[in-house]
Amino acid sequence: MKRTILFTAMLALSSFAITGCEQEKKTAKASQTAVKKYAQATVLEGVVSNDKGVIKTGTVEVSDESGRLITRATVDSGHYSVEVPANTILPILLTFASESGTEKLVTAVIHDTITKYEINPSTTSIARAAKAMGGYTHANMTRAAADTIHTPDANKTTTGWRGDPTTQYGGWH
Repeated sequence: MKRTILFTAMLALSSFAITGCEQEKKTAKASQTAVKKYAQATVLEGVVSNDKGVIKTGTVEVSDESGRLITRATVDSGHYSVEVPANTILPILLTFASESGTEKLVTAVIHDTITKYEINPSTTSIARAAKAMGGYTHANMTRAAADTIHTPDANKTTTGWRGDPTTQYGGWH
């Protein structure tokens, strides 16, 4: 009887130790994720459009995930160009607002090496879906692009995408 109690107690203690170790591994892995940011001031540019075509005028605001404004630029003939300051931590959002304020479109920026971003209804859908999945991570953005954008079967393979679906199908960069 004493052996059974001792065995049960040892088993319980070892399960707590294992659980603690697993939790420690998860914490260590999460802390190893590198923070992405622009090392130097970077110009982002692109075109703003909707289902009717290029939107000629409006404003593009750059903000962090919490909505804090970083900078803004005006849209000229559908094009925008905005300089993001050095040390800006990613992800950031590029949000277009029409002059009347009736139309808002957004795209999420998660990579510090890409400088051209379209802003359109597709990028808006992708950004919203990624946020609903838990945030603007590469995995969520890719999954959101795959789930949101219609992709011809000829451009799919049994193991996933042929090429980068996010640029081919109006995606987030």
